Amino acid sequence: QMIPGATAMQTAAYVGLKTRGVRGAAASYVGLGLPAFLLMAVIFGFSSIPSKEMPSFGWLDFSVKKFGHAFGYGLLAVAYLRGLDGKRPWLAWLMAIAYSATDEFHQSFVPGRHPSPMDVLLFDNLGALFGLWFYSFFTKRKK
Repeated sequence: QMIPGATAMQTAAYVGLKTRGVRGAAASYVGLGLPAFLLMAVIFGFSSIPSKEMPSFGWLDFSVKKFGHAFGYGLLAVAYLRGLDGKRPWLAWLMAIAYSATDEFHQSFVPGRHPSPMDVLLFDNLGALFGLWFYSFFTKRKK
């Protein structure tokens, strides 16, 4: 079984290498690898749950699950951004959306689950954008 997020970590190391040399590659790899890898593993784990085993939240089911998408990808985008030293938020957003798309593809192999372009384009996308905005807003206020 593949380790989720290996491509994202390799991408971050490559960007770090090109922008800051070997030390930048190592820092980007470790900085991205730890928090982002854990978040990717958690997302992968939730996506691996067959639909019959998914919890139901009653009348709030749709809202809770879509908020979970947005929140998870908001955190993932911020983890990527921190791994990129707070620079290139567009790349952090792109990496989060790319992982979202691969995760939706992964769901096509899970019993009772199906890939949803709407999750990627709407919920994960807006979650990543909001997470990056929120992080940017609060880091600028501290300065």
